[in-house]
This record gives sequence, structure tokens and C-alpha cells, in this order.
Amino acid sequence: MSLLAQLKDEMKNAMRAKDKLALGVIRMALSAIKQVEIDDKTTLDDNAIIAVLTKMVKQRKDSITMFKEGGRAELAEKEAAEIAVLEKFLPQPLTTDEIEALIKQAIAESGAASMADMGKVMAILKPKMQGKADLGKVSAQVRSLLNS
Repeated sequence: MSLLAQLKDEMKNAMRAKDKLALGVIRMALSAIKQVEIDDKTTLDDNAIIAVLTKMVKQRKDSITMFKEGGRAELAEKEAAEIAVLEKFLPQPLTTDEIEALIKQAIAESGAASMADMGKVMAILKPKMQGKADLGKVSAQVRSLLNS
């Protein structure tokens, strides 16, 4: 089952269960997906949908940080609940060992020897890790391995 079909099924389940939080989050996700499809004049595949959902999760994590700094714990909790709903549709996160193995494999595959080759390494890693790892942290790990 495609990820889009899975989202639509879960939306129906949330309607039946009268789960307002899940329903709102799933509708928001479907809306974001539809907006990207309209903007790009294309139909998104599962990988592109994962990218949209990952971006939504990242935005909510940033919001949680801001709300906590501003003393708005109730809003931070709401954002955390939304993240929990979105993460149901994302692939299982990679472990630290799996990430390290993929980074070393990508460095070997691209023949990277210095920081100048970081773009090549990240180009190999991005499709493999989209939605499974925080690419910002992966980028820092690649940088440290290429600098050593």
C-alpha cells in the first residue's frame, strides 16, 4: 500500500474514532502533500511524501524548542503529540551503527578524500536516509570523518 493510501485510510480511521488530533494532523499532512504536487505539477511517490512528512516533523521539533524557551509547555506538548502522529508514517529510524556503516560505504563509493567531496557523499546518503535519520547530524558525522 502506498504511503498516500495509508494516510487516507488513517484519516478515515481517525474520523470513525473521533480522534480530533490525529485527524487534524493527517489532514494537514495531506494538504502539504497536495500543495507540493500542485506547486511542482507532479504526483509524489513514497520517497517524496516521506520528505514532506520529515519536513513537518522538523518544523514541529523547532516549534517545541521555541515554545519551551517561551514558557509555553502546553503548546510544546501539542506539537509533541503531532510529531507522534506523523512518525507513524515515517520509516523506522536508523541506529547509530547503521548510519556510520552507510556513511563509510558512501565515502568509499564516492572516493571522497576531503571536505571538497562532501556533496558527493551526501548525494549518495540522502536517498538512503531520507526520513530515517536527521540529515543535519549525518552531515556533521560526514564532515568529521572527512576531516580526520
